Amino acid sequence: MFTVKLFDGRGRGFPGAVPRKLASGETPSASLRTCYSPLRVTAPDTNRLDGDRIAGVVGEVLDQTPVVDIHTHLFPPSFGACALSGVDALLTYHYLEAEFFRASPMTPEAYWQLQVSDRADAIWKTLFVERSPLSEATRGVVAVLDALGLDPGVRSLEETRAWFASQAHEEHVDRVMDLAGVRYVVMTNDPLDPDEMRLWTEGRVPGDRFRAALRLDRVVNEWDAHVEALRRRGFPVEPDAGGRSATSVRRFLEASIEKLDPLYMAVSLPDTFRYPAEDVRSRLLSEAVLPHCREAGIPLACMIGVRRQVNPRLRLAGDASGRADVKAVAALAERHPEIRFLVSMLSRENQHELCVYARKFANILPFGCWWFLNNPSIVTEITRERLEMLGTGFVPQHSDARILEQLIYKWRNTRRTLRPVLAETYGLLAADGGRVTRSMIERDVVRLSSGNFEDFVRSRGEAA
Repeated sequence: MFTVKLFDGRGRGFPGAVPRKLASGETPSASLRTCYSPLRVTAPDTNRLDGDRIAGVVGEVLDQTPVVDIHTHLFPPSFGACALSGVDALLTYHYLEAEFFRASPMTPEAYWQLQVSDRADAIWKTLFVERSPLSEATRGVVAVLDALGLDPGVRSLEETRAWFASQAHEEHVDRVMDLAGVRYVVMTNDPLDPDEMRLWTEGRVPGDRFRAALRLDRVVNEWDAHVEALRRRGFPVEPDAGGRSATSVRRFLEASIEKLDPLYMAVSLPDTFRYPAEDVRSRLLSEAVLPHCREAGIPLACMIGVRRQVNPRLRLAGDASGRADVKAVAALAERHPEIRFLVSMLSRENQHELCVYARKFANILPFGCWWFLNNPSIVTEITRERLEMLGTGFVPQHSDARILEQLIYKWRNTRRTLRPVLAETYGLLAADGGRVTRSMIERDVVRLSSGNFEDFVRSRGEAA
């Protein structure tokens, strides 16, 4: 059996034509060949997915494809107190603290006087027992407990704490990452954090499932507060970042890269960030950080749009977001075409403009729906917009996890959100006559889950 499809003289499908089956040995009529040439007679494509099958295949592929979590605040168990895990850490995460302070009469000052376990108990009682856990952050805790076989409906956390305390650290890490479908995570590593750097100096090895990223916030954003720290380490710098400062910072970066072997350097920037500008931050970027990125062949991740400490009483929960000037991103990309920039912006209002500039500059790779954007309604909108403008040329998400077990719910939610968006996109392609196959979907999902990032951070000197 063959399918007859009718096309006009320009190769366009004839809208009024209905394909019909030809019996074996039958040929299309001469009149059809005359009216609608060229006539294409094709065998059925058994690999091609129809609209009814696309969604199911997309879901299967997403569930079976491991991801690389390109930005987290996680550490391996060998890093001791830096590695956060367990129910108390989950409940005292700053997303839940902010929600707690809205729902509880307890003041932040009274809260900070409590032991961590007492804070967790207060949050559990307020947000999970007395209220329904409907927010993204509270529902995430429920999902984690359920995935680990724990009861998310208990009134007391005693047995839950005991279960976490009984887990062997390394095995628990593997179990959580396997449940989350994560191949490895990228940490956030601050070379001016004395506690963390002591662990690196002691030879603590992160292992294959934890990779480093060199965080530059204290250097680029808090220069005044860390001039003396750099001097004590043997890097002579000046308060105005003049003199030998740029050379010293580059030596500091070189030493840090040698110790940590990071996949990229990263900096979180405020919504007021401008580039170029007449300030210390711009000077350090132009004279030290960006030249070293060029020389070392390492990308710079710019996370732009945070407003720090709008409510200092809340500590980590006291930060907010603001709309930034995306022209700063364009200026970085245009002035430094040989440097690769991973870019995530915190304001929803910046997303479209970022996509536009990413279309103009191939050295910009948009990534993730960061922090306040990590809500399904917004992730859906941003992901659809990126697919429409960039195809598969972006990284859909990162977890930004601070507590190990958050990987479970954050990546579950990401896959749940991506599934209908990708299915709809492939469905539109199929409806427009495109050939959609399982192998195509597998290729694209690998690209979105890990390939785009790993290709982007690979040094140009390495084989593709």
